[in-house]
Amino acid sequence: MEKQQIDMKEIRALAQQFTKEEINECINQQLYEGVNECKIGPTDHVLNELSKAEYVSHSMEKGISLTEAMRDLAKRIRNVQQGFKET
Repeated sequence: MEKQQIDMKEIRALAQQFTKEEINECINQQLYEGVNECKIGPTDHVLNELSKAEYVSHSMEKGISLTEAMRDLAKRIRNVQQGFKET
């Protein structure tokens, strides 16, 4: 499985700019209308980044700092990617 490039700066910016609910609405808009108000681009890329930003935003709403939320997201991504390593 090929690793997809992840733009952590973009995810950070989206999480800071939009609430969890706004990001979720943008995800739904992208799924059902093909466009959204938060991010422009190919659907798979947009959904990927918005879902990560939603996770970070949700973590921040629970009182976790932006830095810690980003670290946790990066750790989770690495763990998933390690599960797909070819042996």
